[in-house]
Amino acid sequence: MKRGRISIKSKCQTFSSHEERAKRRKSGASGFTSIPGHPGRSLEDWGNLPHHVVLQIFQHLSLVDRARASSVCRRWNDVFHIPDLWRRFEFELNQPATSYLRSTHPDLIQQIIKKHAQHLQYVSFKVDSCTESAEAACDILSQLVNCTIKTLGLISTARPSFMDVSQSHFASALTVVFVNSKSLSSIKINDTPVDDPSLKVLVANNSDTLKLLKMSSCPHVSPAGILCVADQCHGLRELALNYHLLSDELLLALSSEKHVHLEHLRIDVVSENPGQTHFHSIKRSSWEALVRHSPKVNIVMYFFLYEEEFEPFFREETPVTHLYFGRAVSKEMLGRIGLNCPRLVELVVCANGLEPLDEELIRIAERCKSLTAIGLGECEVTCSGFVEFVKMCGGRLTQLSIMEEVLIPDSSYNMEQIHSEVSKHLGRMWFPDMMPTW
Repeated sequence: MKRGRISIKSKCQTFSSHEERAKRRKSGASGFTSIPGHPGRSLEDWGNLPHHVVLQIFQHLSLVDRARASSVCRRWNDVFHIPDLWRRFEFELNQPATSYLRSTHPDLIQQIIKKHAQHLQYVSFKVDSCTESAEAACDILSQLVNCTIKTLGLISTARPSFMDVSQSHFASALTVVFVNSKSLSSIKINDTPVDDPSLKVLVANNSDTLKLLKMSSCPHVSPAGILCVADQCHGLRELALNYHLLSDELLLALSSEKHVHLEHLRIDVVSENPGQTHFHSIKRSSWEALVRHSPKVNIVMYFFLYEEEFEPFFREETPVTHLYFGRAVSKEMLGRIGLNCPRLVELVVCANGLEPLDEELIRIAERCKSLTAIGLGECEVTCSGFVEFVKMCGGRLTQLSIMEEVLIPDSSYNMEQIHSEVSKHLGRMWFPDMMPTW
């Protein structure tokens, strides 16, 4: 009898639970837990989202959050391994003992190499100042034998640690990518031991696709090595290099009929040992050929020289558009800029002597009709001279960054009057800076 009662009771409970489920289905409720803030939306519903919707969500998540989300259900885990999610990746390689920055987990690196190397297209390596981190980056590059990389960036967050890697190890690792990708369009390898043979391999396998090459501070590259790139990579639109690699032959190669219009040329002019570095001159005719071929090209020059080393520069007309002086520059040099840089758009002077630069600035305003931005640091300009400069440039000055200490009050203007007078000529409110903004 007891056994019968238990059986009847359990049958009633079973019938009741079936009845409750039917009522829930009828009312549209799910047997799964509702998600807070989303009434009527259950975990079952999120698990049934279409692949393309989950993919879009995953693309907005960090790698860590994406990995956590992939453990929710099998469907989301499948999306986690879709190739589209692995086309862009940044390897962060830091040594815990010397860096507070987070590093990409070794297990994840191995997973990427084994499962997603062929999907990588936009890849960068960010390393700290330790040689071990740069060597780890080279080890990963050496294993990307099935890659189809389109953009590659090697970034040193502090000291250029790639320069401490043996040249043979670095060149071998880079060659693996150059040979296997065959579709590289953008390469940023500043401060690395890349050499001429590596560039020849790059050209042999990627000459039809290369559009951007940034390789400032690469001491093992010769003028002949970079000339080889310009001669054969006719689609090159952006180039960054040190001045010792610049030559008349290079400018003429970039100006050939086969070559597309160059859009951006960055030149770093650097001297570590004052008086011991010889700087050659570039012919005016070579500059003119480049501008005739690429009339809209931006030519950017960064100078880190000592005053006595400026002798070869701007003796003749030079089509530079952006000039940045990281060390002291003489009045004479600024005077030459006013005479021979008619395409100048932006000028930044971090330091100068104790003589006012009124005449030099006024000459720049007269001759450089495209000037729209200027920054002055440890210099001196009288308030009257500065107002005259601004008056001549007018509203075309979209950026005017002048340290307050630069301006010298005179009989015409004091510091309280200068901002209103300059604001009037600019057509907007202006105040001198308390600290550099460039």
